[in-house]
Amino acid sequence: MMKTLAVSGALALAITAGAQAETLRYAHFMSANSWQNQVIFEDWAAAVEEAAGEDLDVEVYPAQTLGKAPAGYDNAMMGIADIAWTVQGYTAGRFPLSQIMELPGLFDTGAVGSCAFQKLYDSGALDAEYDETHVLFVHTHDPGHLHTADKPVENLDDMRGLKLRRPTQVVGTLLENLGAEPVGMPAPNTYEALQRGAIDGYMLPWESVESFRLDELSGYHTEFGFYALAFVATMNKAKYEGLSPEAKAAIDANSGMEWAVTAGRGYDEAGAKVLEGLRETSTVIELSEEERAKWSEAAQAASDAYIAELDGMGLPGTETYAAVQGYVSECEAELN
Repeated sequence: MMKTLAVSGALALAITAGAQAETLRYAHFMSANSWQNQVIFEDWAAAVEEAAGEDLDVEVYPAQTLGKAPAGYDNAMMGIADIAWTVQGYTAGRFPLSQIMELPGLFDTGAVGSCAFQKLYDSGALDAEYDETHVLFVHTHDPGHLHTADKPVENLDDMRGLKLRRPTQVVGTLLENLGAEPVGMPAPNTYEALQRGAIDGYMLPWESVESFRLDELSGYHTEFGFYALAFVATMNKAKYEGLSPEAKAAIDANSGMEWAVTAGRGYDEAGAKVLEGLRETSTVIELSEEERAKWSEAAQAASDAYIAELDGMGLPGTETYAAVQGYVSECEAELN
């Protein structure tokens, strides 16, 4: 009888232990064979599972299988996904201070931009923008450039009237200043829009030209750092708070700067390879110094307008922009 009780007790303990294990659903909009799926998502999942032992399993859902890209943040907030990776600017006006990271000319690499963005988040300056979820890390990609199907763009006059995919409203204002007609859409929709002729070109970093197969449709690439997109990997707050102490510790150990820089550096490395290939298969246009000065003037005007808009809303636009510039300098010294 005692033996039976001992066995029953062991079974009960095993069942209890099994019940404590949590499965986290991690949703993103990149394809399953993308470098992002491996480096940003699968590697993160493996690191968390190793740190958590038997307490956590992480299932990665690529290619918008748990919701469309623009809904990513809301899906994490509402628990449709436990964790989501998304672009803040896909929900216009919701992350106004975060979108300062999109402004042109702030940094030259995704690693530095991601480091600066994470420092800004860690400072507490963005707490009000993310109070509905539990943020794991934030990052940027390397500066985005202009890519067109059939028309080379070598000067500002060439921009006039072009219908160009813009990722966010902030970037759209810049395009308007440069004479183009911005068309808003998430990155996964760009291929179809370009193929149908609904747009003449698009704004994306180098690696995304290949990630979204847009190299098949793009003959010309104008090299100018127009913007850098802001990203967030964030978790449903109730899900995080309901985890065991061991599971929370595993999540915390894999949050913050290390993964921010890993993501940003991944864009840098992938982008360098894609640019090398594009130089062989299409035309990469480098602006003259005189022309670049004109574009930079228009870009700065767009930045100034956005900062003034934030200040006018009672937000610390000027203060936050200056803080980002300081963080960029720190990160350049730390990472180089």
